[in-house]
Amino acid sequence: MDKKKILYKLLCGVVIVALAVLLLTGLLGGNDKHYHKDALTGEDVTRIKVDAPTNLAYDGTINAEAWNEIFPHITASMNANATNDEIVDYLSQDPYLINIYEGFGFAKEYGSARGHAYTLDDVHQTARPHPLANCLTCKTPNFAKLVQDQGVGVYSMDFEEVYEQIKASGEVISCYTCHGNSAGNEGELRVTHNYVNEALGGNVATIDAATLSCGQCHIEYYFTPTDKETMMPYDSVEAMDPEAILAFYDSMVLPDGTVGFADWTQESTGARLLKAQHPEMETYLQGPHAADLNCADCHMEVKMNEDGTVYHSHELVSPLQSEAILSTCVRCHGDTNMVEKVHRIQDQVTARETEIGNKLSDLKDALAEANQNGSLDEETLNAVRKLYREAQWFFDFCYVENAEGAHNSSLANRCLDLAAEKITEATALLTAAAPVEG
Repeated sequence: MDKKKILYKLLCGVVIVALAVLLLTGLLGGNDKHYHKDALTGEDVTRIKVDAPTNLAYDGTINAEAWNEIFPHITASMNANATNDEIVDYLSQDPYLINIYEGFGFAKEYGSARGHAYTLDDVHQTARPHPLANCLTCKTPNFAKLVQDQGVGVYSMDFEEVYEQIKASGEVISCYTCHGNSAGNEGELRVTHNYVNEALGGNVATIDAATLSCGQCHIEYYFTPTDKETMMPYDSVEAMDPEAILAFYDSMVLPDGTVGFADWTQESTGARLLKAQHPEMETYLQGPHAADLNCADCHMEVKMNEDGTVYHSHELVSPLQSEAILSTCVRCHGDTNMVEKVHRIQDQVTARETEIGNKLSDLKDALAEANQNGSLDEETLNAVRKLYREAQWFFDFCYVENAEGAHNSSLANRCLDLAAEKITEATALLTAAAPVEG
C-alpha cells in the first residue's frame, strides 16, 4: 500500500490562484464549480484581477518570488511542497523491475519523485542517462519558455549546457508553469508546453482547465525520432486509453523505415520495448471522477485567510490526508470510509502488480534463453517478442500511474488483466515450440 504514495501525494502540479479560464493560443472560458467549504459557492468568490509584476526573470518569465508580494499565501503554500522530500526506491521495493527494464535507464535507478521543489536537482542527479535537454521538459518553466522562444531544436541541445543555464538563473516548477505570466489575472490558466497544443489541437477545449494544467506533465509521452521533441501519443481524450496508445506506437513509421516505435531494444531478448511514463491524466480522464471533478478539487484544499481571502492551497496533497477534501466525497460516496476504501483498492492493485510483475520477469528470462540458445525459429521468437512487448506495456501503464488504482481502478485492473493474458499466451507459445529433450 505504501508504494508510490509519495508521488501520489504530489499528483497534479497545477499552480492556480482560482480556477477559471484556460488560455490556449486563444481563450477558453470556464468557471470552477467545486468548493471545499460548505459556506462557499462560486457566487461567494470574487476573483482577483491585478497587474502582473514588472520585474521579469532573465528569460521574460515572472517567477514565484516576484508574485510573492501579491499572493503571499499562495507562494507560502507552494513552498511547503519542499517538506515532501522522501524517495521510495522502487528497484529495492520491487526487484523484478531490474530484470524487466534490463538495458534501459530505469534499471539503474527508479525512485519516487519528491516535491516540486526538487525537480531540477533530481533530474540532474539521477543515475539514468540524460544526454539531451528534453529530459528537462517538465522540470522547470524556464525550459518551456526556451522552447517557446527558440523552437523544437531546444530539445536536442546538450543537457548539461541547458541545465547549468537554468539552474543559475531559473526555477523549479512554479507559477509560470500553469499560469504563464498572468497568475493574478482572475486565476487564469495557460498551457505553457507547446506539445500539448500540437498533439490535442482543438480537442484541448474538451479537458477541464485545471486538469490540463496538471496533465501538461502528468502524462504518457515520447520523444519524436527526428528532433527528440516531447510529444503526446494521441489527439483526443478518447484516444488516451492504453490500447489506443499502443496501437499508435505500433503503427509509427520511423525515419529508417522501421514500423513501430520503441524506447529501447533489449539485447538479451531482442524485443523492442516501450517504457510507459506516468499517465495520470489519461487514467483519470478515462475514469468516473472526471465527469464532475478536476485535479485541483482533490489535491488542492480551498482555504480562507484571516482577512476572509479564499484561495487554493498550492501544497499538493493526497485527498486522504485532507479532512476538508475528504468531506466532499460524501456527495457521491455517502458515509463510506474513503480512507479504508482507497487503501483497499491500492492494496489489491499493488498485490496484483507484484504477482504479474514477477511473471513478466519470468517470461523475460524464458525469452532471453530462447533467443540466445537458438532453439526457436525467428518467426516464433518474433511472435513471443510481440507478446512480451504488449505485456510489458500494459503492466507498466498500471505500475507507473501513481494513484495505484485510486483514479480508475477498473482501468488499472484491465491493464493487469491484459498483461496477464499476454504473458500466458507467450509462455504457451514458448512451451509449445520448445524442442523435446530425450
